[in-house]
Amino acid sequence: MGSSTFRRDTSPPLVGMALVTVCLVAGCASGRTPVDSPSAESSPALQTAPDSARIDLEMPTFSDPTTIANPLFPISDLTQVVQVGTEGDVALRHEITLLPEIKTIEREGQQIDTLVSQFAAYGDGRVLEVARDFFAQADDGSVWYFGEDVANYVDGVLDNTDGTWLAGKDRPPGMIMPADPKVGDVYRPENIPGFVFEEVTVTSVTEAVDGPQGPISEAMLVEELLADGVLEDKSFAPGYGEFMAQVLSEDELVNVSIGVPIDAVSGPVPAEVYQLTTASADAYIAAGAADWAAVTALVDSLSTAWTSYRETGVPPLTADGMDVAVEALTAAAGTQDAVATQQAANDLAYVVTDLRLRHESPAAVDVERMDILARQIMVDAAAEEKGFLTGDAIHLEALWARTSHTVDGSAASRIEAQLADLRGAAESGDLPTTADIAQALRRSLTGL
Repeated sequence: MGSSTFRRDTSPPLVGMALVTVCLVAGCASGRTPVDSPSAESSPALQTAPDSARIDLEMPTFSDPTTIANPLFPISDLTQVVQVGTEGDVALRHEITLLPEIKTIEREGQQIDTLVSQFAAYGDGRVLEVARDFFAQADDGSVWYFGEDVANYVDGVLDNTDGTWLAGKDRPPGMIMPADPKVGDVYRPENIPGFVFEEVTVTSVTEAVDGPQGPISEAMLVEELLADGVLEDKSFAPGYGEFMAQVLSEDELVNVSIGVPIDAVSGPVPAEVYQLTTASADAYIAAGAADWAAVTALVDSLSTAWTSYRETGVPPLTADGMDVAVEALTAAAGTQDAVATQQAANDLAYVVTDLRLRHESPAAVDVERMDILARQIMVDAAAEEKGFLTGDAIHLEALWARTSHTVDGSAASRIEAQLADLRGAAESGDLPTTADIAQALRRSLTGL
């Protein structure tokens, strides 16, 4: 899902450097074999497992590659997953969405169809990365990673495409999930030393993890060695795939908060959830008009609705996010700061979309998220936050890539033109035009 790694390996390629294998005393004694790290000048050779421990040395056949039914990596079934956590004091959010497309990749004369998944990462609500990842299931039930297209952003500007790779003549796909994992199994989801590299060792296949609906048994734990020598701990849960990732050295922890359809609930969106959506949108409008009496009433209304709905059994991490968002909106409204209150209303509305995801399709929820992002652009333009506007536009484009297949031709063409104009205005720093296009986009989204 996404790259299926929370901590993305974005090591740049080495140019003109030969790959050298040496037998260090520590490596031989531990049974691990050193390989070159991404930068021989800055870090020692990685201590990797011996080939005798690896289960990915033979390339399998792929007769039905886009039916991915491996319970620990069920890409075919999971339409969208949300992961939340922190890295230091930065709030992380990842959205992993199955796209309605197939990418065909040639490997050793064989044309292999792969499923395409979008991975979108945000830090404190701002875009960090958008990637497209390619997966296929082999006939033996193992799942293989055929590459990714990566775009990494800093302050809303494309910084690099490090980590991009595609399986082909000289670049092998990597096993990302065994058919029947066992403790001690070793495999490499990415295996182009000096460019991208990950080596996974299975440490348990009988763990219990706390899921959105309660305990989940038969989860798998692994330790992953990354190209820079950092070790990452992960869990994979049946029905969800990659479930948790932790990098202790970087104070990073991310967990699945909700996934559909596994966490879907039958029936329409509950009245309380609709009230949370409408009240946050109305609070945004009222704050812009400096109608603080209305803002106070709306905040009280949504607080009551949330207290009531919380008792119905909300996934714990989503509930925690809602608690924080309601508290932040209450505090912002108390200051009567229009921009801060509008920002808090948008933040709350975005968390509410995770509640709606239990009842609505990911595409329908992403349309709502697009409307929230259009409102956010208007907030950032009003606050003269030029540095955020391009990132907002990129976030919108990522959402549209997941939604466009559900929209008819003329409406789709209009929205695509508006998104292109929006990006251009944002990049040029034209605040009034950017805000005007965002408002026009909101009108186009109405009724989709």
